[in-house]
Amino acid sequence: MKIQEADAKSLLAAQGLPVPPWAVARTAVDARAAAERFLAAGAGRVVIKAQVLVGGRGKAGGVRLAGSPAEAEEVAGRILGMQIKGIPVRKVLVGPAAVIVKEFYLGAILDRASRRIVLMASAEGGVEIEEVAKATPEAIHRVAAHPLLGLLDWQARELAFAVGLAGPHLRDFVRIARGIVATMRAYDADLVEVNPLAIIRESGPEGHVERLACLDAKVTLDDSALPRHPDLEKLRDLDEEDPADAEARHYDISFIHLDGSIGCMVNGAGLAMTTMDLVNRAGGAPANFLDIGGGAKADRVSAAMRLILADPKVRAILVNIFGGITRGDEVARGLIDARARQEREVPMVVRIVGTNAEEAARLLREAAFETAATLDEAAAKAVAAARQATGGAA
Repeated sequence: MKIQEADAKSLLAAQGLPVPPWAVARTAVDARAAAERFLAAGAGRVVIKAQVLVGGRGKAGGVRLAGSPAEAEEVAGRILGMQIKGIPVRKVLVGPAAVIVKEFYLGAILDRASRRIVLMASAEGGVEIEEVAKATPEAIHRVAAHPLLGLLDWQARELAFAVGLAGPHLRDFVRIARGIVATMRAYDADLVEVNPLAIIRESGPEGHVERLACLDAKVTLDDSALPRHPDLEKLRDLDEEDPADAEARHYDISFIHLDGSIGCMVNGAGLAMTTMDLVNRAGGAPANFLDIGGGAKADRVSAAMRLILADPKVRAILVNIFGGITRGDEVARGLIDARARQEREVPMVVRIVGTNAEEAARLLREAAFETAATLDEAAAKAVAAARQATGGAA
């Protein structure tokens, strides 16, 4: 689950990381009021940032500065009326504009290969880290946190030295790096990213001081872990959620879009992966990962079919069900119901074995469905149907 920048900053702040103050505004008038507060508190200017769950906001004009409440209202009005990568901007973040001395990148991911949280840092902050990884991969430095002890101080210092941080900022970097790993663990996150982590200059009673601050934040949460964190569900931005993802969650269906043309409906994650592999081996490409789970009833099967058919790239559908808890006849009834409701004709190949498979076969035969006895046969038929529908490509 992706969450907006403002919500990500709240999670970092809860772990004690240095995050500048902010306010969220849904109207230009609210943005003006927030700007007035920050300017009155001593900020020279305010920054206004579009809150959308895509990258490239700055390049699209979704991040701007304002030096007065009136200008903040004008800028916020323009940003709230724009779209970034097809997503309308419905709210903006308003905060004091920082005087940036130097920008860095700092992020943590869950690395499944090493089974550890891996922290990454780069001296090239403020730009998309994917571009840095492509152009200058040697500019990204990595350390893996200990699975029990977490990120150790010496590891954090090693990262700091690698990106050129030393002296008075070293202790702050260690604290922030450890805090990012703590955020990963506290909320079962897949990704915690601060870009930029910046040295900022502030004026105080003793003159100018410089400190490290988290000027931006990106966090993605593991959906499967949300039952352990029911309070985090309210951070889901329903305005930007794909309707297909919302429907899949409603019916408790595991669903992931892919780039192929063969829609797959399977019960069980392992069987789903095997099905996708066999589709590839038969010369096709799966359009999705879809696991209807155990004990699926006809309504869930019908919903799964709607999800698959909502993808215009789908040219054939492969249904592979191994009936244990799931009853084959329930799946068959769901498929029949879904085909009666579907808005476009897409060839479908069905393989159902296990519980009530005989009754399922009877229902499917009477409804004139294409069936297969083995998974290899089903995959081959689905790929052939997709090729026929697309004039040769699957």
